[in-house]
Amino acid sequence: MSFGDPNNPYGQQPQAPQGQQPGYGYPQQAPQGVPAQAGYGYPQGAPAGPGGYPGMPVTMPGGVKAARVMLWVIAGLQVIGIGLLAVAVVALNKLKDDPSLQATEGFDTFNKFGSGVLYALIAVAVIYMIASIALALQFGKGGNGARIGIIVYASFGILLSLYPFFPLSLVHLVLLILVIVFVAKSDGSAWFNRQR
Repeated sequence: MSFGDPNNPYGQQPQAPQGQQPGYGYPQQAPQGVPAQAGYGYPQGAPAGPGGYPGMPVTMPGGVKAARVMLWVIAGLQVIGIGLLAVAVVALNKLKDDPSLQATEGFDTFNKFGSGVLYALIAVAVIYMIASIALALQFGKGGNGARIGIIVYASFGILLSLYPFFPLSLVHLVLLILVIVFVAKSDGSAWFNRQR
């Protein structure tokens, strides 16, 4: 070991520029051609996402995007259903004026019951359409409460699709099941629980 050896801890250290403290420890400078180390302490972690939290998604996952599109499709199907129910109301009102049907026994009861059921179905379809649109709009900014609301909405829709409207609502049923699957997956949960 000689006096001029740069690796000698007891040797003469280079002078620090005026106003700076000399550095302590090893390494003080990276050798020529070698990239500088991050320094002492903990190793560098994963890059931080939005809000400074690592692992948080920056863009909406594909399954969550698909669930949002499916809610828009369901809203479109509700518009079609409302249109068909409105046509049924018009047809029923035309039947009210037919004198041959008015003489039929039980026509008055059927007329009152039928129009009431159709108006109730239109009201339910309008409410369901508004809920579908409102929840589809929550995908970008909604939190875990929006995710739970979407799952409850889809579960209620599955029940309605199974009982009174099953053969006609098969597409609706499949879309709602897929919405629940995509929103309940881990990437869907991470998206709705992300830091905003």
